[in-house]
Amino acid sequence: MTDHRRIRIAVLGTGRIAGKHLHAIAEYADELELVAVCDTETAAMDREDIPEQTPRYDDLEKMLSEAKPELVAVCTPSGVHPGNTVACAKAGVHVMTEKPMATHWQDGLDMVEACRDAGVRLFVVKQNRLNATLQLLKRAVDAGRFGRIHLVNLNVFWTRPQDYYDAAAWRGTRDMDGGAFMNQASHYIDLLDWMIGPIDRIHAMMDTRERDIETEDTGILNVRWKSGTMGSVNVTMLTHPKNYEGSITILGERGTVRIGGVAVNEIQHWEFEDEHEDDARVRDASYETASVYGFGHVPYYRNVIDAMRGDAEAMTDGGEGLKSLEVLIASYRSAESGDAVALPLPR
Repeated sequence: MTDHRRIRIAVLGTGRIAGKHLHAIAEYADELELVAVCDTETAAMDREDIPEQTPRYDDLEKMLSEAKPELVAVCTPSGVHPGNTVACAKAGVHVMTEKPMATHWQDGLDMVEACRDAGVRLFVVKQNRLNATLQLLKRAVDAGRFGRIHLVNLNVFWTRPQDYYDAAAWRGTRDMDGGAFMNQASHYIDLLDWMIGPIDRIHAMMDTRERDIETEDTGILNVRWKSGTMGSVNVTMLTHPKNYEGSITILGERGTVRIGGVAVNEIQHWEFEDEHEDDARVRDASYETASVYGFGHVPYYRNVIDAMRGDAEAMTDGGEGLKSLEVLIASYRSAESGDAVALPLPR
């Protein structure tokens, strides 16, 4: 899109995460035009952040035909992202899908292929990458400030009570939702490749210890990167009585950093052998948050708009989205077999 008229956007699925998208669309009202919302549950579209005059649909195909969006933000349950994406692609509509992009490996591959064949863009939302804390850490890793990275640890100690899963039939199911790793810890799994680099192999153990769901509520994941770095990911949705910690710790030969808080929102330790101008930014990078979602959707939309206009490269396209899906699928395969799983997975 080389002109600078407003981009016609629709939101598919108006559940809890849709609020972040509606807020971002409102922030860029001069550049985005909300032409429709769509949800199979009509009551879900009765929310204050959807402008009253916005057309509402309960059928995707009808919305695509009548509202004619140029971009659809897919906020439906994870298991239907692939079908939604393929339908949009066949209609010549660009797609921005929430995480995880799919719950099965082949579905993710099919999404990328469908969008490529149709000549439309596929954006996969990874808004946590834009958190100020993680941006500082990424720059430190890329600048080589850690030297050789010896050990990496990520913790996601949150809680999802049984009534959370009972509130919607798709939650906690293998095909539609995935478990603690696939759903709640998805953005933390994304950090493994994006922050540290290509992975050699994964060995996972998972269990459903407490919740009445098809998938895991607790698990651990050991990782070895191709660089030789080793690490672990510890995840549970059983923390009492509330979300406690979302953290990443990196230990290198010339630096040590821990970013914690409830959702990697606090730089709790920052120490390097050398000095850098970013060190002065550490104090201001931490922020208060009552939500595990962070504040990255608005800047993520900025990149999507710029990419649609041809003014920037997409931060996380379909290929980039496949990287974290690949780690997730390898983790589940390892947990099921009891063996380590090597990457990359066959395509």
